Amino acid sequence: MEMLYHYYEKALGPFRNLSDLPAAEAEEVLRTIRQDKKVMASRRPEGYLERRRELEQLARELFTAKGGKPVRTVPHYMVFGECDWLKSWYAEGEAVQLHLSSFDTDTLSFSYGDLFPTFSSRVQDGREYRGQVYTYYEILQLIRKYGLPQIWNKDGTGGPERYIEVQVWDEGPLKSLLEEIKD
Repeated sequence: MEMLYHYYEKALGPFRNLSDLPAAEAEEVLRTIRQDKKVMASRRPEGYLERRRELEQLARELFTAKGGKPVRTVPHYMVFGECDWLKSWYAEGEAVQLHLSSFDTDTLSFSYGDLFPTFSSRVQDGREYRGQVYTYYEILQLIRKYGLPQIWNKDGTGGPERYIEVQVWDEGPLKSLLEEIKD
């Protein structure tokens, strides 16, 4: 069963996306997180949001070149399969899950690991999945070849890839889930 998971801070709710905010507002939110919380996001370095926007644009361009059909300008983020480690990023981590069949796979791109290390010039290990985004069918081939990083690299000793990131380029399938959570 192909499930996609989204991890989030319980008090804030799911799919709160810094990339949806104007740059100054996103910086202010991140500044507040850095001051008030002792969570993973509080350790994000200066320049994080600028680099994130660059990577999102690059991922969108690469995905479109492969025939992807993004609806959103920036993605929401999910994970292919469960990854309990991501709950530890939050003071009160929660997860929602959706079956992959809820989405049009032409609106999903994938990276074998988080976009940041996938496209980092500091990660020079020659692995074939560096600097790549994948379509659904391409990521299935990689999973057959390497498995899920959250299984073979639970503790992170095998490299920076700890999960398969899913860039969700259409929020339509998320709307009913968000409505259910509100009720």
